[in-house]
Amino acid sequence: MLITHDTECALGILVELLNTSPEAGGHEQLADVPALASFVARRDLSEVDSVSLADLAAVHELRGQLRAVFTAPSTGEAAELVNRLVAAVNATPRLTDHDGHGWHMHYFAPHAALADLLAAELGMALGLILMAGERERLRRCEAPDCARVFVDLSRNRSRRYCDSRTCGNRMHVAAYRARQRAVADEAEPAPVAG
Repeated sequence: MLITHDTECALGILVELLNTSPEAGGHEQLADVPALASFVARRDLSEVDSVSLADLAAVHELRGQLRAVFTAPSTGEAAELVNRLVAAVNATPRLTDHDGHGWHMHYFAPHAALADLLAAELGMALGLILMAGERERLRRCEAPDCARVFVDLSRNRSRRYCDSRTCGNRMHVAAYRARQRAVADEAEPAPVAG
């Protein structure tokens, strides 16, 4: 699957945004306007003039709608959710070459509200994944105590954990210890009746 740099960036923003919510198994990471402003700066979102309490509430609502795409029971239902998101913000594709990124497509009007910008950009990225028949790349971490999501961009779609350094290592260590216990249990001599 060919994923452009723009789409990959949008998918990274999507994953980070979804994993800021309490549903991701932690606390609310976008609890206030400064936290949202930090997210905007960290993700280098262009054409965002300012961030307000109204933006914070709208982004929280959007985050839930985007998470629903990951958990939709079918591709058809996921597509319908994406269609609603993109239609609600009147996505308007336009070419731009700001900040040395070369020519790329934005799907939001210049200086749109933050939630509209995110709905258009992230909705289109999700739409491209669905259109390519790659919905299985939208995943939830397989660690039993983790609810974070990720987009599996590996060539063979083999990624299982949100982060190989945390959840991946933890699960591999647990599996190793379970194997070691099983070997130890097999090697233990049976009690002699007598």
